[in-house]
Amino acid sequence: MTLTELKYIVAVAREKHFGKAAEACFVSQPTLSVAIKKLEEELELKIFERNASEIAVTPLGEEIVRQAQTVLEQAASIKEIAKRGKDPLTGPLRLGVIYTIGPYLLPDLVRQVIDRTPQMPLMLQENFTVKLLEQLRLGEIDCAILAEPFPDTNLAIAPLYDEPFLAAVPVTHPLAQNIDITNEELKRETMLLLGTGHCFRDHVLEVCPEFARFSSDTEGIRKSFEGSSLETIKHMVAAGMGVTLVPRLSVPSSALEGSANPGQDFGDSSYVRYLPFKGEEPTRRVVLAWRRSFTRYEAIAELRNAIYACELPGVKRLS
Repeated sequence: MTLTELKYIVAVAREKHFGKAAEACFVSQPTLSVAIKKLEEELELKIFERNASEIAVTPLGEEIVRQAQTVLEQAASIKEIAKRGKDPLTGPLRLGVIYTIGPYLLPDLVRQVIDRTPQMPLMLQENFTVKLLEQLRLGEIDCAILAEPFPDTNLAIAPLYDEPFLAAVPVTHPLAQNIDITNEELKRETMLLLGTGHCFRDHVLEVCPEFARFSSDTEGIRKSFEGSSLETIKHMVAAGMGVTLVPRLSVPSSALEGSANPGQDFGDSSYVRYLPFKGEEPTRRVVLAWRRSFTRYEAIAELRNAIYACELPGVKRLS
């Protein structure tokens, strides 16, 4: 039994496909299949049930895969301990970021990390919250920038900042004449939402829960549209198709009041006006999460320092 064989079975269990698992492990499919067959023969049991359409993990196989992942994490920890003894800031840091944070934080963050710790390059992964949590658990990434809430997975958590939401409306819309907006005013509008899987979609529905019903029936498409990215939805707002909520860091500085041309960040013919909420503004808490077994504490601390060195306009920094 080898660590390589354990790596292969974890990959197959994750991908449910021998070809994709082989690709993820950078080996040929025959190499991976032979290694797994050898391990099954050594253990005298089947880890996977194979048929023409799918790969399934046997009940005992599930236990073996979980234990294999633990062994792989512990083996990786040995290397991390050795690196930490030399310089915990040396070597890549694998960072995951959710889609509604990545485009707005990463450009500045990468520059900060390059300036502060050039010996610690960031290996970046954008994904949904649930996928990043799985990658953390499997040891595929070292840490992740997420928005609360998310399921308790016994991770170490450091709060970064509270980020307010703004309403985005077409500049030709009557609401664009307002200086702020309320939930009641939004209820009467066509709300453009991110698709299922985006945690920011859930945040929007917390602010405007009445729109949750529209995503489950055909008739509701007249009142609700699901988009794949915030930028796509903002362009649809600019085209006059509806309104949406956006996190503060996604709002260009040129689009805010006090700039030379507030609202005009989509060219000469398409405009968006961003309005704060009247009274208590809805927010999301952004945090840095990592496995408690991750030993490069100094790397995590330096990443937090690099995040705090970013501009982060309009958010409330947390210590």
